[in-house]
This record gives sequence, C-alpha cells and structure tokens, in this order.
Amino acid sequence: MSKKRFETEVIHGGYHTENYHDSLVPPLYQTSTFTFANAEQGERRFAGEEAGFVYSRLGNPTVKILEDRMAILEGAEKALAFSSGMAAVSAVLFSLVKSGDHILCSQGVYGCTFGLLQLMKEKFQIDHEFSRMDTKENIRKAIFPNTTCIYVETPINPTMQLVDLQMVAEVAKEKGIPVVVDNTFCSPYLQKPLELGCDVVIHSATKYICGHGDVIGGLAAGEKTFMEKVSLTTQKDIGGIMSPFDAWLLLRGLKTLPIRMDRHCENAQQIAKALADHPMVENVFYPIWTDNKIAEKQMRQPGGLISFTIKGGKKEAHAFLNQLKLIKIAVSLGDAETLIQHPATMTHAVVPEDARIKMGISDNMLRLSVGLEAWEDIWADMKQALE
Repeated sequence: MSKKRFETEVIHGGYHTENYHDSLVPPLYQTSTFTFANAEQGERRFAGEEAGFVYSRLGNPTVKILEDRMAILEGAEKALAFSSGMAAVSAVLFSLVKSGDHILCSQGVYGCTFGLLQLMKEKFQIDHEFSRMDTKENIRKAIFPNTTCIYVETPINPTMQLVDLQMVAEVAKEKGIPVVVDNTFCSPYLQKPLELGCDVVIHSATKYICGHGDVIGGLAAGEKTFMEKVSLTTQKDIGGIMSPFDAWLLLRGLKTLPIRMDRHCENAQQIAKALADHPMVENVFYPIWTDNKIAEKQMRQPGGLISFTIKGGKKEAHAFLNQLKLIKIAVSLGDAETLIQHPATMTHAVVPEDARIKMGISDNMLRLSVGLEAWEDIWADMKQALE
C-alpha cells in the first residue's frame, strides 16, 4: 500500500489490531512490570538478545504505540515519550552536551527551558547564548569551538518570532552540530522540522498533541541511533518516563489533531484581525505577520497562538485579564478552551527582567491560546474586557 497521508496516520499509524486481539482501540497496559517464562528468558531480554518488555520504565506496549505513531507523524526513525515536555527537553540536551560545552539558542525560549539552561550553566559549566538566527553569517558568528548543540523554538514563545529552520540546519551541517527544535506551538500537522534538515524534534505533548487539558507529557523524535542513546541513558536513568494511561489518553487526543488544528488556526486568524483593529491594542504578534516569508516556507498554517500588547503596562494587562468572563486565565495552550496568560509574571517569570526585555517580552504583552469555541464569542469576551 502507498504511503498514507497525515490525517490517516494520525488515526492508524503504528498500531495493528491483529497484534492486540483485534481491539479497535489500543489497549491500556497499566502494569509496572512484565513476567518471564523462565530465568533464561529474563536474562536474554535484559541482555538485549530477545525482544520483549521487562519493566515499564524501560518500555511499555501502550507507550510504544504512541512512540511509533509520533515517529511516523514527524518523519523520524524513532520517537520517545516522557513524563513532561521538560523531561523531554532535559533528556535530549543532557544526551548532547557535557561540562564545558556550549548551546546556541534562538532569541527566546520557554521560561522553564531558560531555567534549565541556567541550571546547567551553574552546576555543570555548560554555557549558552541567545541569537536572532536571522542570517547564516550571524549564526556562524555565534557558533564557538565548544558549541555542541543548536536549540530552536519557532514560533518563539511568546513573541511569535520565526526562525528559518532550513537555514539553521544548513549552517549546522557545515559545523557538524545537531539542531534540536521545540515544535510544541505547531505540532507535526503544521510544521516538520526533520524534513527541513533538523535532527531532533521535541513537543510538550500536554498542548496540541493532547488537546484536552488532561495530560502532562513530552515527546522527542529523531534518528534511531541517537534516540536509542537517549532511551538507554538519560531517559532510563533519570527516569522521566510517561505513564501508560497518559500515553493512552494522548493516542485518543491525537486522532482529532488535524481537525482541531484547522479550527484553532481559523479562529486565531479571525481574532488576530479583530485585535489589530482595536484602539486599545498596540501590536499583534502572529506568525504570518511577524515573518510571512518564513511562515509560508515551513508552516502549513500560522497556528492557534497570538501574542499582543495593550496600551499601558502590567497594571492595564492585569486589569484586562480580570475582566474576562469566557476566556480562562491559565498558562497552558492547545486546549479546546481559549486560554490567556501574562508571560512577564507567569510563564517567563523566572527570566530576569533584562533578559526578558531582550527577548521582546514586555509588561503589557499577553499570550492568547485560541480555542475551539465560536470565534465570535471569544472576540465578544475580549472586546468587552478591552473596553
């Protein structure tokens, strides 16, 4: 059979009913360990001489179905599931760097990723630097002899600035440096970093992969040899593994990913236009407006997230949030519900003010995760709060 399209693989990929007693839905293997027929079989499995499960921290059938499906969706050789997005980020980074190394990062990153980078610098002397990554020459200038990893968010959280992934990958290949991309804001439906030449893709599966606000999880995908190294070292020994039930919920959420993402994007474009026309709004940051050339090059659609600044400062931003009725104040994204948060005091509160300002995160900036409600109702709530 010919290669199936994304919308089909997201429902069927990596799962064969005949291997699971013809169950239409992947079974939930809610078990911590697995039995062996005899001592010799246990020895063979621990030695890697025989396929099979031994302990759910090292592998679980339900989790493996999710991993296999995500590998297909990202165009990767292998994917791994983690207990959170940050567990995925930390496992991948710790597998790529050692004391004395340097990580080159996009101009902005998620607040907890920033905190991890600071921790790595303070405890393990692993340095990092932020770059706009706007030209090949600027990327080359920011690469040091000890740079062993390039870490990119695009769109960047929460400024929605875009990074040309193909351009970054081309420079990285010249230097033999792997490129890691946080693809949380897009999901594999909107953006495929590996197809653009990057090496590892990471998701906070809590967000669009889940889509229902009821799971904390992370995913990483890439080339088989490297992902097996992650599996056998930082994932296994640090232990940030995904539970079988969370994997089961994510498999359920994944089935509707394309439909949900289409609606998120349609709603977001309507809200972005309405915000741009409102006199209380200073600026609107949305991928097709921050850099339409890059957006058209590497994104199927511009996504469901918008950041904007309102006239005033933190006081006015908080006052606006407190007037909302339908929209919920919460720091996640990708849920059916529309969510809004104040990055300077919430998701990026850990970032020192000077670094936050350099990233473009002002006190009057708000980040909106546009949900699946009628866009007219979302806008009506925002409009009354702005007024």
